[in-house]
Amino acid sequence: MSTMHFSKNINNVLHLADSALILAQRNSEWCAHGPILEQDIAITNITLDLIGQARNFYQYAASLINSTNQKNETEDTLAYLRTEREFLNLLICELPNVDWAHTVVRQFLFSSFQQQLFLALQENTDDAIQAIATKSIKETNYHVKWSAEWVIRLGDGTLESRERTLNAIEALWPYTGEFFTNEPTDMMDVSLLKKAWLDKITNVFLEASLSVPENIFMHSGGKKGVHTEHLGFILSEMQYLQRMYPGAQW
Repeated sequence: MSTMHFSKNINNVLHLADSALILAQRNSEWCAHGPILEQDIAITNITLDLIGQARNFYQYAASLINSTNQKNETEDTLAYLRTEREFLNLLICELPNVDWAHTVVRQFLFSSFQQQLFLALQENTDDAIQAIATKSIKETNYHVKWSAEWVIRLGDGTLESRERTLNAIEALWPYTGEFFTNEPTDMMDVSLLKKAWLDKITNVFLEASLSVPENIFMHSGGKKGVHTEHLGFILSEMQYLQRMYPGAQW
């Protein structure tokens, strides 16, 4: 199986599914390791929301593939049997967690983008995409609220929490440009989302006594299947059981 043989609209859906799944896989590493029990549960619930979004997009992508290519793909084959170069997720989703500040800053940057994207996709002419976006925006609104509160709490907190937050912003910001760089995998003109996203980020950063970085080189490639070295390790762990025991079921 290769995404190179999939039509543009199928890759549009896979891109959204892959970003949600890979970030969920990263966030799941916090399960039972959160700073306090309440936040351990919170990040786990966000992870489950992202997996749910990924499942919805994968199921739709599978239906498109099967109807056009006479194949028998499922959400599981798309998640577990594609290779690193076939994944179309945003690069920011695959980066290591580093620490709690890094995780919540990434969630805030990504969820704030998702929020604007899903708002726009609610007007999409594809009924299935419109329905998934309408369901997902409710979850994403919470993700934005939760992560924004943590950015403010850490950024305007102790010297150590502020330093960790600044380090996280410095490390993650160069990956945000990919949000708004149009590629064939995008379902709409994502550059139109940048102003609303940046306004949201700026307002929260100001409340946290943080500043928005300027004139920074931006990484890209994830939407084209060109990834960091980290994705291969994620997929090795995530896909291990299915590849070792094809068709395994509980």
